[in-house]
Amino acid sequence: MVDLTTNYLGLTLKNPLVASASPLSQKIEIVRQLEDAGVSAVVMYSLFEEQIIADSLRLHRDLSQGTDSFAEAMTYLPDLTAYSDLRQYNIGPEVYVENLYNLKRAVEIPVIGSLNGITNGGWIEYAHKIQEAGADALELNIYNLPTDPEMTSSALEDRYIDLVRSIRASIKIPIAVKLSPFFTALPNFAKRLTEAGVNGLVLFNRFYQPDFDLDELEVVPRLVLSSSQELRLPLRWIAILYGRIPVDFALTSGIHTPEDIIKATMAGASACMMASTLLKYGIGHAAELLAGIQSWMEVNEYESITQMKGSMSQQAVAEPAAFERANYIKVLSSFDFRYTP
Repeated sequence: MVDLTTNYLGLTLKNPLVASASPLSQKIEIVRQLEDAGVSAVVMYSLFEEQIIADSLRLHRDLSQGTDSFAEAMTYLPDLTAYSDLRQYNIGPEVYVENLYNLKRAVEIPVIGSLNGITNGGWIEYAHKIQEAGADALELNIYNLPTDPEMTSSALEDRYIDLVRSIRASIKIPIAVKLSPFFTALPNFAKRLTEAGVNGLVLFNRFYQPDFDLDELEVVPRLVLSSSQELRLPLRWIAILYGRIPVDFALTSGIHTPEDIIKATMAGASACMMASTLLKYGIGHAAELLAGIQSWMEVNEYESITQMKGSMSQQAVAEPAAFERANYIKVLSSFDFRYTP
């Protein structure tokens, strides 16, 4: 019997499969199904910085509302419709903390909180509340698309580092940072994050791209689930960073098959995070993935995840240049230009 246990953020997980932040964690019964299917941990759906700000603004408005009104005036009743869009996803910061508290007591697998934003704002306060609610760790989802031409890459990175340091100083539970791939010098930034107190890096965040509605002439959101083809980018970078940056790595985006999980582990990932495959194929797909991993490891005589982890990282392979520029040249030179009608 192969040993599928792995360690991520100081947590001992029964296998590498982790349900990443998604609407699946909104209901306790669904998370229980994930646990029964074999998922080893769950990242709570994200609490967004905009929700914390909206909640604060609403409180200020409600406290000052009616100052010059009659007691029976309708203006004393708070108008929640202005915040409906922000509240659809998780109903607000206080409810988020309450949901996390209840979820943590309903399942045995680790529960990781998730904060999504780019500034200190109310993050520090709610990071502490998430810790108090019983979260085993906290994932900081830095989802930011800088559009200011005056903002330099160094200034942007410094802002992130300051954010991480502030939160690290306020809580004791492990912290992971979920990054985008769009950093000029990713290894250096990863190193700076670990020096600021990060315990893990989640590679990579998927930026959902807007689309144009040509009938209504509007910019509209388009949700496209990931595919295994998206595995290659985080696979490459985890393989490069593994053994060089002293943190745990989680691979997200592109985990759909047992082979995807095996590749991620060989690159150096401690956890394989997935949402799209569970949304597409159902929660029971997790059990199929685990069976596939175990079968492959038995056939190929691997005794444990630990034995397999990092075995295909840049430091371990015979041709380290395959992860760098040499691979680009080799791919282009090996392309078959034969014409196919």
